[in-house]
Amino acid sequence: MNLKEKYADLIVRSGLNVQKDQIVVIRASVEMNEFVRLVAKACFEVGAKDVVVRYSDDAINRLRYQTGNRMPYDYEAQFFNETALKGACYLSLVGEDPDAMKGVDPKSLSNYSKALRGMTQPYRDKLDYLQSSWCVASVPTLAWAQKVYPDSKDPVSDLWDAVLKISRVNEKDAIENWNEHRASFEKRVNILNQLDIESVHYKNALGTDLVVELPEGYVFAGGGSFLENGLYYFPNIPTEEIFSAPKKTGVNGKLYSALPLAYNGAIVKDFWLEFKDGQVVDYDAKEGKEVLTSILDTDEGAKYLGEIALVPYGSPISALNTLFYETLIDENASCHFALGASYNECIEGGLKMSEEELLDHGMNQSFTHVDFMVGTSDLSIEATLKNGEKIFVFKDGKYTSEFDEYSLN
Repeated sequence: MNLKEKYADLIVRSGLNVQKDQIVVIRASVEMNEFVRLVAKACFEVGAKDVVVRYSDDAINRLRYQTGNRMPYDYEAQFFNETALKGACYLSLVGEDPDAMKGVDPKSLSNYSKALRGMTQPYRDKLDYLQSSWCVASVPTLAWAQKVYPDSKDPVSDLWDAVLKISRVNEKDAIENWNEHRASFEKRVNILNQLDIESVHYKNALGTDLVVELPEGYVFAGGGSFLENGLYYFPNIPTEEIFSAPKKTGVNGKLYSALPLAYNGAIVKDFWLEFKDGQVVDYDAKEGKEVLTSILDTDEGAKYLGEIALVPYGSPISALNTLFYETLIDENASCHFALGASYNECIEGGLKMSEEELLDHGMNQSFTHVDFMVGTSDLSIEATLKNGEKIFVFKDGKYTSEFDEYSLN
């Protein structure tokens, strides 16, 4: 196998963990067709019943939104709901032009996403309650590569080199590389889950000064996830994060972005959010404020945080010192939060709770989930335990030896 074939095989066997006679649904740009064929081949080799590809095109999507208030059709929702009920798994290949929707009304993009999510609850439930696997992975395209490497003579090749490197695809066995990567998360996840943390305090020189309470029964996870049937899969390739959910009403202070946010083909730069009792009460951005407004206006839950994620500043992705303009990659270079929905698995018993029960336990609910990066080289995160003890989890953007050597006995 060449490296791209190894990457496709990794996505199928470890990312999605495709099973015999399973339907695989792939969403990708038309520019990714050659790689999509490699993925399809790998799917059929492990016994997939069928591979259904739904291609998109940046230029056509832009025209669609420019010529009217684009809203989803019933057949779009029906497709996802029906395939989900048949046990399908879902792959999203990302890498579109980060500037594809520049100048397009962000409200029309937000309205479409919100409407489609509301029409696809059976599909969303399969993913949210860990009954169907899903994976997001990146595939270089020309426009994206030129954005990342504007001075390169061969930006696509350079971006492929970076994507394969951060995805741990090399001359060794890629699947074994990821098995080892999975094991590397376990110790820190175990410490976080047994510390009995009441709150964490974020501070850095950008101006971040934020206290985040964790809900009773919080659960940190990292690497991949177990499906309800016991199968293990990796939702993100690459991944470097350990994540959980904040208490919806327990966030107070100010939070500054460390990297630009690429969202629906638009860019938001140098923004900050101020929270009181969990809710965003003020915000601003040097560029793309209207995009940030559209995110916050999605619904009531979009004004609250749904995810807290720890990523050391010295991670393999941050070590490249490159802004990728793709949230999948950039979020794994930096500690981050997400506005909107929390993950059901991030609280004890969450996979058996209704939305109302999740809310009662402090878990935010929303039609959206938008990650944004806050990690810096001077970020500190101090945890306050329920017994009053304090421990620095992060100093200078990295896990502390105090945390890594913490005794749980």
